[in-house]
Amino acid sequence: MREANQSQVTEFFLLGLSDDPLTQKLLFILFLLVYLITVLGNLLLMSLIWIDSQLHTPMYFFLCNLSLDDLCLSTNIVPQVLAHLLSRNKIISFTRCAVQLLFFLILGSTQCVLLSVMSYDRYVAICKPLHYSNIMTWKVCVQLAAGSWTAGIFASMMDATFTLKLPYRGSNIISHFFCEAPAMLDLASADTHTTEVVIFLMGVIILLIPVSLVLVSYGHIIVTVVKMKSAAGRLKAFSTCGSHLIVVTLFYGSATLTYMTPKSSKELKKVMSVFYTMVPCMINPIIYSLRNKDVKVVLRKAVTQNFPCRLGIIHC
Repeated sequence: MREANQSQVTEFFLLGLSDDPLTQKLLFILFLLVYLITVLGNLLLMSLIWIDSQLHTPMYFFLCNLSLDDLCLSTNIVPQVLAHLLSRNKIISFTRCAVQLLFFLILGSTQCVLLSVMSYDRYVAICKPLHYSNIMTWKVCVQLAAGSWTAGIFASMMDATFTLKLPYRGSNIISHFFCEAPAMLDLASADTHTTEVVIFLMGVIILLIPVSLVLVSYGHIIVTVVKMKSAAGRLKAFSTCGSHLIVVTLFYGSATLTYMTPKSSKELKKVMSVFYTMVPCMINPIIYSLRNKDVKVVLRKAVTQNFPCRLGIIHC
């Protein structure tokens, strides 16, 4: 038995969010709806941005990147969660767990940087409107987007490397609904202090620095908006930025609680994980489309042009 316990773990058992059958069924229905809304919403938003030149602006370019990130992040986690909610066999192989961890870190870290880039774009648009076209050129936008993905990949490689290189030879029961670094560290058969320090430092770089940039940007935005003489201008500025702030608060708040407060309870971290892996991915396209006049105009135009065409009412 001692030799068996010291063998390398080849698969993990995910406890999930609940072991109650009724709760699992309710969670399955809820998460399925969340995933369907996420997929349809983000695909629709990316399609509208792609096909209509009216939305070929820096703000929507970054939003398209965010939608792609949301779609991939949700697909990396939710289908496996849904399968486990309907099955007693909540097993995931070490390789699949490692892949899920790596892609989650890449996509989550990229989103952290993208949200700060989007706040900078709003800062330039509102605080320096006359210089916006000169500052936010397409070259700069592509560099900022590429930099966001590069930073996400770098941070994820650091966290994943230090987490996966640890030996796992004891328990294989992960108290979580997917493979996440803090939950996996509890099972490591070696000292995890160095890995915890690396994760904390990457959290400072990829979480605290971006959220600080967001706060600084919106601090300047609020001051500028308050000074506006036009009530309509203030309302439009606050409406546009309010959508972004909702997403930022939900995403950064829950992620910071998980990665920057190591002593918080495991159950709380598990619940908080839902708020940065599923909820933002679903509400991003809803917030940015339903609260955005340009997107609603493009959507209405697409519906009125395509549906009559397909029904043969008009000639296309």
